[in-house]
Parts: sequence; structure tokens; C-alpha cells
Amino acid sequence: MSETPSSSYSANHPNSSEGEQSLSARHFNVTEPVVAKRICFYKSGDPQFNGIKMVVNSRSYKTFDALLDSLSKRVPLPFGVRNISTPRGRHSITNLEDLEDGKSYICSHQRKMKPINLEQASRKPLPWQISRPVSARRRAVQLARQNEDGFGHRESRITTPKKMIVFKNGDVRLRRTIVLGKKNTQTFEAFLDYISELMQYPVAKLYTTDGRKVPNLQVLILCSGAVVAAGREPFKPNNYESLGYLRPAKLLGTGNRVYPKANAKSESEKSKKWNVSVLTSDVPSAGTSSRVYITLYGDRGSSGPIFLDGEKGKLFQRGNEDIFTVNTRNIGQLYKIRIGHTNAGNSPAWHCKEVQLLNLFSGEQFSFPAHRWLAKDQSDGEISVELPVLQQGQPILPVTVYKVHVTTGDLWNAGTESDVYISVYGERGDTGSRQLLRSQKPKKFLKGQTDIFAVEAVHLGCLYKIVIGHNGLGSGNGWFLDKVVIKDPITDLDYTFLCHRWLDQGQDDGNISRELPVTDASMLPGRQELKLKREKWAAEKWKFRKGITLQFYNRVTCGFICLYPDSRVDALGDKKNKYGLFDVNVKRRNICIFSSHQMPSLALALVSGRVTGKVRNAACCELHVHVQPNSRAILESASYPGHTVAFNLQGKVADEATGYAGLSKEFVVHVKGVFHHGAIILLNTSLCQALSLRPDGSCSGAGQQQQESYWKVHKISSGLCMFESVNKPRMYLKIKDDQCDGTGKGDEYCHFKIEKNLETGSVSLESVQNKGIYVGLLPDGQTKPVVNTGERNIFFYPQVIKFGREKPMGTSAAPKQEKKDFRESQIQSAEALEPVPRRLSTPPPSKEMRNPQGGEHPLPSDDEWKVSILTGNAGTEASVALWIYGDRGLTGPITLGKDSRKQLFFPMQEDEFQVKINSIGNIYKIRIELDGLPNEQPEWNLQRVILPHLKSKKTLNFPANTWLSKNYHDRKLLCELPVVEAGKPIYPIVLYHVYVHTGDLEQADTDCAVYLCIYGKRGDSGLRLLHKTGTPAPFQRGMVSVFEVEAVSLGQLQKVLLCCEATTKSQHWYCDKVIVREAESNSEYVFNCERWLPFTSQGITHSEIELYPQEGDWKITVVTGDFETAGTTATVFLYAYGENKASGPIILGSGKQQLFNPNSKDTFKINLRDLGQVYKIRIGHDNSGNDPSWYLEQVRLERVVPVSAEEICLPIESWLSEDKDEGDTWREVAIRNPAEELLPLLVYEVHVYTGAKVGAETDSNVYINLIGTRGDAGKRKLHRSKNNKIKFRHGQMDIFCIKAVSLGDLERVLISHDGTGPALFICIENCPGRNQRYSAADFLPDKIWVAITQGLCCFGHL
Repeated sequence: MSETPSSSYSANHPNSSEGEQSLSARHFNVTEPVVAKRICFYKSGDPQFNGIKMVVNSRSYKTFDALLDSLSKRVPLPFGVRNISTPRGRHSITNLEDLEDGKSYICSHQRKMKPINLEQASRKPLPWQISRPVSARRRAVQLARQNEDGFGHRESRITTPKKMIVFKNGDVRLRRTIVLGKKNTQTFEAFLDYISELMQYPVAKLYTTDGRKVPNLQVLILCSGAVVAAGREPFKPNNYESLGYLRPAKLLGTGNRVYPKANAKSESEKSKKWNVSVLTSDVPSAGTSSRVYITLYGDRGSSGPIFLDGEKGKLFQRGNEDIFTVNTRNIGQLYKIRIGHTNAGNSPAWHCKEVQLLNLFSGEQFSFPAHRWLAKDQSDGEISVELPVLQQGQPILPVTVYKVHVTTGDLWNAGTESDVYISVYGERGDTGSRQLLRSQKPKKFLKGQTDIFAVEAVHLGCLYKIVIGHNGLGSGNGWFLDKVVIKDPITDLDYTFLCHRWLDQGQDDGNISRELPVTDASMLPGRQELKLKREKWAAEKWKFRKGITLQFYNRVTCGFICLYPDSRVDALGDKKNKYGLFDVNVKRRNICIFSSHQMPSLALALVSGRVTGKVRNAACCELHVHVQPNSRAILESASYPGHTVAFNLQGKVADEATGYAGLSKEFVVHVKGVFHHGAIILLNTSLCQALSLRPDGSCSGAGQQQQESYWKVHKISSGLCMFESVNKPRMYLKIKDDQCDGTGKGDEYCHFKIEKNLETGSVSLESVQNKGIYVGLLPDGQTKPVVNTGERNIFFYPQVIKFGREKPMGTSAAPKQEKKDFRESQIQSAEALEPVPRRLSTPPPSKEMRNPQGGEHPLPSDDEWKVSILTGNAGTEASVALWIYGDRGLTGPITLGKDSRKQLFFPMQEDEFQVKINSIGNIYKIRIELDGLPNEQPEWNLQRVILPHLKSKKTLNFPANTWLSKNYHDRKLLCELPVVEAGKPIYPIVLYHVYVHTGDLEQADTDCAVYLCIYGKRGDSGLRLLHKTGTPAPFQRGMVSVFEVEAVSLGQLQKVLLCCEATTKSQHWYCDKVIVREAESNSEYVFNCERWLPFTSQGITHSEIELYPQEGDWKITVVTGDFETAGTTATVFLYAYGENKASGPIILGSGKQQLFNPNSKDTFKINLRDLGQVYKIRIGHDNSGNDPSWYLEQVRLERVVPVSAEEICLPIESWLSEDKDEGDTWREVAIRNPAEELLPLLVYEVHVYTGAKVGAETDSNVYINLIGTRGDAGKRKLHRSKNNKIKFRHGQMDIFCIKAVSLGDLERVLISHDGTGPALFICIENCPGRNQRYSAADFLPDKIWVAITQGLCCFGHL
């Protein structure tokens, strides 16, 4: 009950000192009486606040601030009373003299106040009118009147106070407990204002803890005890329910029990003690050999499974009663139990008769009759049962049988033979883990199948999530789950839980269980359609690359679109019609121009809604490609949305007389040249799967669309091809002896006829040797020879990775090895050239380098070199890898001699190889490394390497005379050699001393291999194993390990790559820093690490990290907030402004590099030379990554060159986020100059007027930069309009605020957007400072429209 405030007026004395002053001045009051004003103060926006009546005079309040301080203690506002205004908010009160006797005023904590109805606020409710309970009959009458008067649209009012917890969206640490009452639930909008003041940030939406939106008071009142308060951002899932704050609502049918005082005290204890009596039925084989458990559920949580253990072999036998004493935490009022067993032992079946519970603290007794079998081979197959509490013989909660519909994805090998388990969670607890045992289908979890299961449980209320998974057992244990739908027969509601992911240890993220939240039913159809369209576009967009030639097939007219020389278009052409070919020209994203292949200057166009031919550069030729869920494409005009390429049923261009039912506007897209000779293709079997070759030679249609699924086309004749695996050369797809696999040798069993399906865009592969037999797929994806029965299991959807060439007719069917392998073209590595011309009968060469065998040499090209290697006293049988460095790039690794290792690198032998090196500029060094060194030849003496250029005869010399060995010269397995000219190397060989500091943290040491690669202006050192013979174990806690890296001089160092290949968590290593010193130049580079390796970022484990040197004349320390969500995944930038010039953007790093984590201090060295006296900085981020929001606490600056003991501390203490605080991702801070006054931080109000012309509005992101005499404000996104929910509409004015350090006099404005949509008028107002206004007239308005349509508008004096 709320208190009724007194109606008497009070004279407040803010402090005792003022009271003493008033006593001492009593003689003054006699001569000049003090005028007292009786005034009533109300709270902004709260009509239920009864008002504070006060007497204000010069004795009680000396100053206006003293009055504000006194009101702050009596008017509940989040930041105190900071503003007093008249009731309608028109005039603000700034001193005591402005107050009038007998008037009322409004108090608020900000300039903007919310008016209230003073007549309503002055009427004080009586105490019994606030919390008086309403009878059921009276409530029914009220509801009926509401429905009659307002058709049920009036908001519900709460009559009985209800406690509720409010969480901040995404931050479970910030929570408030409130009591819903009549006072704060007058309207839903008023309640949101109340929550905004309570949470101290603007609340625009409420959600339940499982993400469902709370739209009105009625739903709010029915919530189970907690809600999530959000601004305009979407719901952010978090562990709201796992913190113990969510409790089931008061159970139906339970009354308030009154116990003796001792028992009441026991109810508040943290733990409970129960007697559990379990009766086993007296029927044959009723006993069990399994372990039995029980779970108790109360309105404060559950006990978790408690195993009822005792003497083995004597518990739960036929006709026995077993009694146990168990301890639980305080679970509140009991409402159900679950009892079950583990299904273990020789005879696990159990017939439970009854369970009895006795609360040893309160004396309450509960009885739960069961009388049922708990066995997989009995009754419904369940091994657990839920039993509700009975009151007067009736259950307080109903027992329901949920129908669980489980849909397996329509992918190959999507089904599973594993045991699947599910746990369903609702407002009243969970079902526990249940095995989905008995489906209505004969076989469960098959590809594309929906299985229905029954799950019996005490009613859970509203469902909000499920946990589903399998045990990973069985031959086909992987599973692709599409969705789960649970039907509640009591409420007649359907709950949908979308998955569409693999539950497979070898797919996706490797998890075999998933937690799935409920999906909003209203958004489900649109969400599914949008997701399917995105997947279809991802699968089909390769067809719309530049230069590809297409055909558009219409299923209704059974013809192709043809564009004739007279600009006439129809859909009646056959597949050989030369006018039906179109070349793709991509304009942007999925907007293309389709020009005629026969007449390149002519293209498909839409003019006044009709398709015709136009000059291809015209705007009407730009067509928007929409791929439909059925994989067909719709071509829509980019200039006039809604106009599409359409034909009537006779194949003619549709006109206005054509009805909607007679339109045909969907086309199957066919790509020309898919099966040209030498093409690399995928044979896709679904949106994300392709035909792949397995290591054992078998083929599967469930492979991933990656390199292991690439096939190379060998065209034999028209429509006849062979398919060779790119990943495993000389292995071909074949059908032989009732087997279909990839072990073919290129004979006639590998020949396939390509049958194209015009209706679907797919192809079928028919064996030439076995007529009528096709490559088919079983449900698990395995390939098998099948006959064509019209099913989809013989359909493959080709996708071109690399186009081939059209092969002349009548050539030999034997495959030729092309000079460039596809994988080599992918990684741009060096290519082997065989100097001897090969005949067709010779086997294809390997990808490694081979030494010449004589014969005729073809004419050398500009990029052909010979490599000559001289071995010293000791040879090797190992393969040798070679890297060649030039001033424009590098080539390597080139493997030398893998195929003929017994003939190469003999002692005192010179071996020659011919290599092709792409243009890498002037060669200055090489690196040689032993690869795959066998134990019987542990060392190699390398004397020299010579590289003669075959065409120019120029020779490069690399003297070596070094050993590469596992047990000689510190296990050096590689060496670097510079080019030697006139007896001197062009770059010296430098010995780099590497000091690796291991952190002084617990378990910071490691015993696994650590590798380092040093990068400089002249290339890199290669990845080196950090090892030194004869030294104690490196990388020990708090120790410094010293190593030496010998390499050709790298110049100024730029970064290092550190790699730690830990296989277990105990091997993880904490590296503090790495210092690299160059012995000859005495230069030192410090690379700070300060993190664990390997580390996890965005769910991906990284074993290596790049470290950059700490340089610069300033040191900047960035301090991130100390709460869980304070960190960011975005990239952070810094701008610095000095009297001479500005510097930036300076990239400080990204959250993906483990920077800017919560409660972290990240230090950087930056160069601010020549800036002069720095007067401000701007820091912000690019809003990238999954969680870009960042709470920046402070920035510290310290000059290091020259050294300064003064540290500049710049407090920020705010969010840099689009969905928090002010919605800005940038902050500017002024830096104090001892000689000048600190520049103020101003708020610039920007008025953006969108033009009234047709098409003027935009949905693009709009950016603005204000430039004045003291620098600029930076490129700022106009994110949140103060006066409109939707920005930049036709003829609309939007107001934005930009905080920046004072820019002086504004000179110009830069405004831009990332799409289209003009802003015709700009008005900028400097709010806190001078009342100077800048309008478009000051910024050349006659040039605005032209510039903005190009994406950038510049205003200013040119």
C-alpha cells in the first residue's frame, strides 16, 4: 500500500548552517518580512506522483541550487532534479524570483520534460483503492465492459502487486527488481518510461527471457517473473534463466500454508531434507537392476538428479519399499517430481507403484501414485515418468503428451542411426533428457523425413528452448537436423525450433548436440523464405560472373529467350539458336546487363514494362537478378522495380492485355561451356554438397564443395566426357561390375554421356559401356549404378570453378596432362617444365621438379631458369625444397627430386633442374630446406647453387659450403643464401638474436614445439623451429629463452609470426614478449605478446599470432571497461590533431587479435611527429565483427621521445556503440594546453532536409563530416534521428546530434552515403555555444542534387 502524503506545507532547511544564519538575521526579518511562496512540485511524465508541497522563501533556500538539491531528495528521478519548468514545459525556471505563489511546476532530470495532467495528478487515491483485491465476478464484469465499450482494446490493469526482475538486454549483471502495481502500470508507455528511469537508459521494447516480444501490459502481467529491457536494438540472448532469478509462477490450486514459527524459520534455510519412500509393484519381474534417480521441482528451481543408492542387489525388488533420506537446496513449494532409471544391468525393466515424500522441516507429506512400467520394451518405452503434486486427489498441474515433430534435412547422408535425445524447457521446468525412441515411421531419422514422437511430462507452460543431440554411436552417426516442432495439446500451440545444421563430429563445428531457442511464429515463414533465397543465391551466383555466356529457358513456353537483330524478343528459341546466347556484364552485386553474344552492342532491356533490345549501355538494360527457392531466376528492372522480363503462354512479349495468370517470368539459367575440355567443375548434389572422391577410392554425394570435390573434364566427343579427380590425379569416375567409384584408369568404363535436363538445370551421367545405367546416389550419399526411375538421385548440378577450352572433334580419347595444374594456378607456385617433348603414351609427370634427361629443348621463355645444385662430401636421399626471392615477390616451395630420390644429391654430384619462375623481379636470395629427412641419411653437405637464365644466359651464384643436418650444427635443416656478385654478397647474412620471454603465470610454460618467422622490408626468414642444442628446457615460467636465427639481411623489421602447436590444454603457453636484436647494427625490436597460445577468437582456435614492433614517439594506453560485455570485436582507429597538422587514421588493432578485451589495458606506440602541440584526439571503431559494442573507460597519452614524466589521462567512460547511449561509435576529447584554455566539447545539431522530388528518399547509411577552422569532426554516421523513427523520407526533415571538440567557424560540410538517395538541404546548428546557423545557402545549394546522386556531396567554398 502506498502512503498518502500529508497536505500540510513544510518549510525545509537544507542544512544547519543556513538555519543558524537565519537565526542570527532575525532582526533583519522584523524590518523586512520574508515573502513565503507556497508551491507544489510534480514529477515529469508521472501523473501518479502526488506532488510535493513546499514553502519557499529566502530563509529556507538561499540559492536556486539549494532548492534543486532539496527536491532531488524528495522527487524520485534517476539523476536528481536538474530542471524546473511550467506545467506545459514552455518556460524554464532558473532562479527563485521566477516562482509564483500558489502555482504548480514540473521537475525533471533533463531539459526535455514530459507534460502531465495536473487535474488527474492532484486527485489522490485512497489507500484501499490502490491494492484492493478484485473478486473474480467483479473482474469478469470489468472485462465485459471493456469489450463492449472498446472492443477489448483497453490495456489490462494489474490488481494484485507482482514482483518482477528486469534485465538489461545482453547484460545479465545489470538487473533491477520491481513490483508491478496500479501506480506504474497505468499504460504500457508509462511503464516503459518508468523502466527507463529505473535502468537509466532509454527502454523502447520488452522481451521475455527466451526472446519473445512483450507488446502490451496484458502479456507483461502474464510473464513468469522476469523480462529483458531493450532499446531499439534487437534481443540479445544470454543466460538469463541460468542465474536462479527465473522461478515458475504461483501454481494453480495451491493455497498459502501457515506453519508454526519453527517450521517457517526452516523454510528460509538454504537446504532441505526429505524422506523418500519408493514402492515397487508386486507383479512378476517388477524389480530392476538399474540405478534409480529422482528429481524434485519447486517454484524456486529443481534439485537435479539424485541417485537413490544403497546395497547392490537388494534395492527396488518386487513388492519392496525402499526408504532414503536426501538433501536438496531450497527449491520452494514442490509441484512435481521425476523418477527414472539408467536402463543398466541384466534386467533393467521396473514397475513403479508409488513414491512418497516427507519434508522433514515442514512435516508436509506428498504421495505420487505411478502404477506403470519404466522399460524400453514395455508400454510406451519410457524409462522415466513425471508425477505432479496432488491436492484433494487432483493434480495441481496437468500431465500432457507433447507431440515432437523432428525433421531431418534433405541433404545426402543427413540421416543418422544414433540414439537421439531431447530435453524440453518451459516456464515450469524441463522434461529432462528423453530418448526419441518410437517414431510413427518404420525407420527413424531418414533424409528429408519428419518423425513424430510422444513425450509425456507435467505441463511446462510456455516453451522457450530445447536441447537435442545424439550419442555419436552407430555406422552413420552424423545427422543434419532441419527443425523441431512441438505441439502442446493443452494450449493448442505449436513451438518451432529451427536448426538447419549438422550434428556431426566431422562436420560444421563438431558438436553433436545443439541448444535451440524457440522461433517467433509470426516471423517464421518470412525468415525461412529469406534464408532459402540467400542459400539459393549463394549456390547460383557463380553463373552471373563477368564474361560468362548464358541461356534462359522458360518451362512454360519450352523455349529459350532470343534477342533478334531487329530488337525483337521472344521465348521460343531452341538450345542451338545463336540469338539465344547472352554475355554477362556485372554492374554491381546482382545487377547485370545481358548483352547478345551474337551482337555485343545489343542487350536485353525493359522499356515501359516490356522486354526489348537496346544499346547495352542504357540504364534500362540493367536487370536485377532474383533467384527463387526453386532455383529459377526472375529478371527485374533495376530502374523501375516491379517491371520484370515476362512472356505470355505463347512465348511472345507480355503486354497490358496479358493477365497475371497468363504471365511466365521465371527462367532456368543454363551456362555454356560447362563441359569444355580441361574445365574444373563441381558436380553439386544439393545447395551445400557435391560428388567427392574419398581416400579409399569410393565416391559420395555428401562431400563438401571444396577442392576434394573438384573434377577435371576430359572431353572425348560432343556430349561424351570423362571426369578425373583434381585432388588425386589419374583417378577417374567409372561404372564397372555393378560398382560406381573413382578408381577408373581412363578406359572405356570411365566414359559418360551427359544428359541435360532443361527443366531443372541439372545433368545426368549415363555410362557409355552400360547403356541405361546412371551414376546414382543412395540416401547415405554413396554412389551406385542405377536406372532412371524419374527420381532425383541421378541429378547433378554442375558448377564451373575454372573454364576449359572447346576441344576439336575426333581427337584421341586418351587424357593429356596440361602444362599447368589447377592447384598450381590456385596458389601460383612454380611449375615443372619437362625439357623432353612427351608422347601420348608417356605417363603424366608429377608436380615436383625433375632433372633433365636430354633430348631436344624447346625455345626457352623469359621465365625459364635452370637450377644447378652441387653436393659436397655427404649426400642425402631426402627431398629438397627451394624458395626464390625477388624484389617483387617470391616463388616456392619448389620440391626437387621427390620422384627419383635414389639418383639425386649423391656426394660430389651436380644435379640440374629446370623451373619456371613467374615475374618476381630481380632475384636476391634463395632458401633451401630438407623435406621428409629419413633416419638412414641424417645430413647433407651443400656446396653451391647456380641459377642460369635459359634465354639471357645470365647466371646467379649462391656459394654455400654448409651442412643441413638433424644432429649437426644445432639441427639446422635450412639455410639462406644471397646472390654473390664480384665475390661479394649483395646483402649480408645476419645473425638475429631472439629473446623469448615466458610469462610468470601459473602453467605458463610449455614443452611443445615453438616456431618463429621474422618479416622485414626484404622478405622473411621462413618459419624456424626455436631450438638450441645443449641448453636446458626452453619456455619455462618466468624465464627468458635465447635463440639464434641466421638469415639474409631483412632490412628494417616489420613483424614476427609466433606459432605454438599445442595439442592439449596443459601445453598452452603464455608468451610475454619477443625481443629481436641484430648483432652488427645494435638495433633492437620489441614485440609485445602478453597472451596465451593457442588462443580462441570468434569460436576458432588459432595456434599462431602476428606481433608488430612497438615504435613511435608517443605511448598510448587504451583502458576497456571491467565488465563482461565491455570488449569489442571491431577495429579501433585513432586520430590526433595538432597545431600544425592532423594525423590519422592510426589503426590500433582489432578485437579479433585479442585486443580490447574486458578489463584490459592495451598499450601502443604511435608517431605524432610534426603535429605540433596536440589539442584533441578522436577514437572510435568501424562497427565490425559479431559484437562491436565497446565500453571505453579512458585513454592515456605519454610522450617517450623526448622522455616526459607527465602522463595525460583522458577519461571517456562511455559506450562506443550504435545501439547504446547516444548511438555514436566515435568520441572526441580535448587535451589541455598550458598556454591556452581547454577547448569545449560541443553538440552540433544537424538538420537534414530530404528533397521533395520523386525518389529522393534513401535507406542507405548517410555520413557527414563537419570541417571548421579548428579541424574536422570526422566521418560520422547519421544513425539516430531525434524526431523521426524512419530517416531520410520524402520531403522530411531529420535532426541529428554530433559531439565534437569545438571546430571554430564552420567552413564546409562533406556528406555522403553508401548507396543512393539525395539530401537537398542541410542545416547545421551549434547548440551549446554561439547561436550561429549554417544553411544550404552558405554551401552552394545549386550543386547539391548532382553531386549526391553520385554517392558524395561536398558543400563549401571552392
